[in-house]
Amino acid sequence: MSESAVQSNSPEIASTVPSKTNAIFPLLFSGLVLGVGWAIRGVFGHEWGAAWAGSMGCLAVIVAANRDDWLRRAPLLASVGAVGWGLGGMMSYGLVIGYCRGVDFGNVFYGYTMLSIIGGLYGFVGGGLFGLGLESGGEKKAAWHSLIVEMFVVGFLVYVVLVDFMELRMTPPRSDNWARCLGAAIALAWFLHRGGFHRALRVAAYGALGGGFGFAFGNLIQTLGTVIGIPINMWNVMEFTLGFFGGVGMAYAVLTRDWPESETPSKTLNWLGIGFFAVLLPLANRLAAMKTEHFAPTAERLGIADVQGFVDPQLSTATLTWLAFSTMVVLFWWWSQRRDGFSLKVGIPILLAIHSIHYASLGAIKTSIFYTHF
Repeated sequence: MSESAVQSNSPEIASTVPSKTNAIFPLLFSGLVLGVGWAIRGVFGHEWGAAWAGSMGCLAVIVAANRDDWLRRAPLLASVGAVGWGLGGMMSYGLVIGYCRGVDFGNVFYGYTMLSIIGGLYGFVGGGLFGLGLESGGEKKAAWHSLIVEMFVVGFLVYVVLVDFMELRMTPPRSDNWARCLGAAIALAWFLHRGGFHRALRVAAYGALGGGFGFAFGNLIQTLGTVIGIPINMWNVMEFTLGFFGGVGMAYAVLTRDWPESETPSKTLNWLGIGFFAVLLPLANRLAAMKTEHFAPTAERLGIADVQGFVDPQLSTATLTWLAFSTMVVLFWWWSQRRDGFSLKVGIPILLAIHSIHYASLGAIKTSIFYTHF
């Protein structure tokens, strides 16, 4: 492994701990934002969808913390968090949920245990990378290049050992990318420990607790709701619950510890962050999850003979929506950086709102909600 990623001197410490009377709202706010994002993620799926939801949750924690130094770095921090939460999107869990519907204790116990592990991996890697972004800086900088290599290599090795050699299959015949995520989480944990990034490690741990509990508990709610016959999308309720508790866990770990003051952010890195989470991330979701085959069943259900004539306007609307909202974020950030006296305590919540509405709008188009009876 590489040399220690931390130098001996420590930067000035600043408090993020809210008063007891104001402690609940930041947690609920962070949980609700990530929960809503994760519910929308269910429409898109996979890594890109998870990354968008993760960026929303990390922005929400930054808004809740209300620290000037973090607000100035919000685009970069949101992108780092997006990558962390997005990595877990490679894991398959549909069959695991099927085990939870079993009628014998062994299958049900296995299903809920595996859901807890999958949700925990989401929260650990997502919270850990976000926490590292918060803690890294000044005289205590993380060796990001080393971390990336270590996560990739250990993820590969753990997969080879557990899946190829030991044949530990969680979701056969589907992919066992959980093993790659487990290896990445192990590498991240060791990197944070040996580098002295203990606050970030705490965020990873609480994110894992929240994500693991939220996924299992959310599926319990889904099962009960389905059996009772509650006429709503209980799958989305399950995914909201995962995001909600993952967001609460991540926010609790951040807001109940003092953190070092961050250095003045790089304008270039912030612009790269804007480009990633506000432009590239939405575009990737638009291209990967909104294709002809996604809209054709709706046309057939509505009895539309010209399927392509129905699909093309949906795709065009999605593209225009992406272009409009992404341009809005870019122009807003450019304007906020040039306007003297403009407070990012107002600007970043606006940025979060635009980013979230963008996701919800594309989700509405993807589900053809305007063609569905309420």
